[in-house]
Amino acid sequence: MSSQTTPNKLLPAAGIAIVLLLMALLLWAEGRLLFCSCGVFRVWSGDTCSASNSQQLFDPYSFTHVLHGFFLFWLVALVARRLKPAWQLWLALTLEAAWEVFENTPFVIDRYRAETAALGYTGDTIVNSFGDLACAFAGFLVARKLGAVRSVIVFLVLEVILVLWIHDSLLLQLLMLIHPVQSIKYWQMCR
Repeated sequence: MSSQTTPNKLLPAAGIAIVLLLMALLLWAEGRLLFCSCGVFRVWSGDTCSASNSQQLFDPYSFTHVLHGFFLFWLVALVARRLKPAWQLWLALTLEAAWEVFENTPFVIDRYRAETAALGYTGDTIVNSFGDLACAFAGFLVARKLGAVRSVIVFLVLEVILVLWIHDSLLLQLLMLIHPVQSIKYWQMCR
């Protein structure tokens, strides 16, 4: 192995580390807490209607971020197919990190509270954003392994599971943020 090969292989990993650091710093600058204000760290918080939702490492909405990874795989395959796989992953994680920062702006937090069933949503902790990023990473890798057709099938199955489980999903979130439907909001609140 030549001395030029090793640094070239480390560049995507260094790029990912920089993205992680920038995401954490930007979230902190937005006023996001590192951990839940409750003072307890949990790997999983399963109650979507509690104050711990989006405050711990993972919660049921983490699965919507797995689906983000599927979307990012499709997008990267469409617009950046010539990039090496490691750089495709870097691009996907960069886009997801950008979403995490945007998702935690007052504009999006207020939109979630006004137009979705997330009435008490206060934004994510930095730990939860890292969990969301890890889920998108996993979703990207799973979609890459499955390929286009099988990943669409798995995406749709996960959407149905989420709708039945938490009365929400990635597609419902997008709909409710872009064009809220009152009957859906009511149905989501009556779980």
